[in-house]
Amino acid sequence: MEARHNLVIVEDDASLARALKKSFERRDYRVHCCDSIQSLRSALETAAPQFAVVDLKLPDGSGLECVKLLLRYDPEMKIVVLTGFASIATAVEAIKLGARHYLAKPANTDDIVAAFDKADGDTSVPLTARATSIKNLEWERIHETLVETGFNISETARRLGMHRRTLARKLEKRRVS
Repeated sequence: MEARHNLVIVEDDASLARALKKSFERRDYRVHCCDSIQSLRSALETAAPQFAVVDLKLPDGSGLECVKLLLRYDPEMKIVVLTGFASIATAVEAIKLGARHYLAKPANTDDIVAAFDKADGDTSVPLTARATSIKNLEWERIHETLVETGFNISETARRLGMHRRTLARKLEKRRVS
């Protein structure tokens, strides 16, 4: 029996990619896994995906590049950006570039499938009365600068006026896998 949907997963964490692949295959998707922007380019020569799950941080650049590449390939493709480095700046950019949704890890297959189906925003999302903390503001600024520098740690540290090792420690502390 032929799969109903073609999906490409761009994820450099092999165990997560394998788990997502198995889960989507149980839901009748034909899945192609890529671990970099370059491998995505190669996969698009043979695969014909209608859906994509894209990790934000890849070994050869930003997953935001994948979003652009995928939408050039098929402007109707449903793309969900999945990341352990969530920030407002990257979420806004992903949506502006054409991603359907932006999810922080850990997210399961049900969350991703639901995100594929969201065509519009949700006006019922509750607004928080809590002010943003200094730590969250710092985290947002770090991620904004990471995006600006193409995830170059040394250049980000230089622009933020901090030591590279200090930045690396901050990133490791907040990492969500």
